[in-house]
Amino acid sequence: MRRNAANPGTFCGTDLASADLVAILGARFSQPKGVDVNKAELVEKLAKKTGLTKKDARAALDGVVDVVTAALAKGEPVIITGFGKFETRKRKATTRMNPQTGQRIKTPAKTVPAFKAGKNLKELVAKKR
Repeated sequence: MRRNAANPGTFCGTDLASADLVAILGARFSQPKGVDVNKAELVEKLAKKTGLTKKDARAALDGVVDVVTAALAKGEPVIITGFGKFETRKRKATTRMNPQTGQRIKTPAKTVPAFKAGKNLKELVAKKR
């Protein structure tokens, strides 16, 4: 980090505490990386895309979520060809450290849900970037 020798409270001639710098960095680092789509918006888009009513689209979405959830609870993968694979993965038990107290904490082994994007989805996303 280069400091301004004439004024040690500045960095490369810029006052580090200036409101402008804080506003620029705050705006840059506080914005979400992507666009959130909640369930209601997803239902609306699904209804528009398929021609279903919102009630039917919500029932279809709930059905898909229920099927995927039930399969994962049994440890079975769900593969949607061209989209991806929902599966479970096992995590080992680990020892971590609480940064505030320095105390060692043991985290138990657990099974977590995971999603692996399919080839078509990966290619489509790569083209968009």
